[in-house]
Amino acid sequence: MSTIPSQAKSKQLRACLLCSIIQHPMDFRKNGCPNCEELMQMKGSPDRIGVCTTTYFDGIIAVIDTESSWVARWQRTSKYVRGMYAVRVKGRVPDDVEAELESRGIKYRPRDQTDQD
Repeated sequence: MSTIPSQAKSKQLRACLLCSIIQHPMDFRKNGCPNCEELMQMKGSPDRIGVCTTTYFDGIIAVIDTESSWVARWQRTSKYVRGMYAVRVKGRVPDDVEAELESRGIKYRPRDQTDQD
């Protein structure tokens, strides 16, 4: 489960480019991404956090019950942990992450809402 960031730190928040979860950079450094750490490998790596997350995102959604939330299904976060998610994230995952997704047969869909269903 992800923690809800305090308002005092809200200007420092970052969103994961793959799953759009919003956390403080220290949370990404300490724990990595709770949804996609296997691919993103941010835990303990400030450089990796810098390229795999962004401060440019729009809107915040609090997802409490991931499996029954229609918003979580709409945002494609229903299989992720509870937490705060960005509605739209500006940026793309690094090429190595996109290649890893492709090798696993997963189609990467940017979270900037340019690739609509």
